[in-house]
Amino acid sequence: MTSTDGREFPAALAAALVVPFDYDDGDGVDFEPFRAFLAAEDTTDWFRAWTGNPQLTGDAFRVFGQNGAGGYAAFWLVRPGRPLADQPVVVLGSEGETGVVARSLGDLLWLLAGGFGPWEAATDSEPDWTPRPNEAFAAVARKFAPGQELSASEVIAQAAREFPDVDDTIMGTSSGNAEGPAPGTKHGAGPSLLGGCQGRRTTAGECSRPAGPSGPA
Repeated sequence: MTSTDGREFPAALAAALVVPFDYDDGDGVDFEPFRAFLAAEDTTDWFRAWTGNPQLTGDAFRVFGQNGAGGYAAFWLVRPGRPLADQPVVVLGSEGETGVVARSLGDLLWLLAGGFGPWEAATDSEPDWTPRPNEAFAAVARKFAPGQELSASEVIAQAAREFPDVDDTIMGTSSGNAEGPAPGTKHGAGPSLLGGCQGRRTTAGECSRPAGPSGPA
């Protein structure tokens, strides 16, 4: 089992994230993995800016990568006493969007094997976008989650069923307020699933892919 305390990737996640993600000018997967979980201080700074609430912390998240628009993918530590591998994976967009895309690390591995990245799983894909099953990710999934095989569509559907109110739950859990977002936060009006530009916006409002990966040193 993997503790939730450290900032090093568990072996299964590390093995998956060394497999290249091919953006392919928007026809592939829009994901840039980090080399380790985002530091605790940086996670809190981000979460406070994301919510507009300086009283919150990012303790409930282990951020492991981002999309081209700067939204984060993270493990959401919502199951007390359970290891990180049993925690759901959430996407937290740069415009305040949220969505749970996998119920566990094992489900995430099979999601990647099915040709989806976190954002492709959380969004309504472009009409001409088609997932490309990836044998390299499938090999990682077979090694680390051999008894959890699901299709990508099953992973996405099961996550949505288990976490139908992810937006309110994230804000309520993180603020210590079970009834929902703390007063004064800017996040509450955001949509519950990501949408729109799958890369950075140019000054003309067009989508563009950033050059090179990013992440903590």
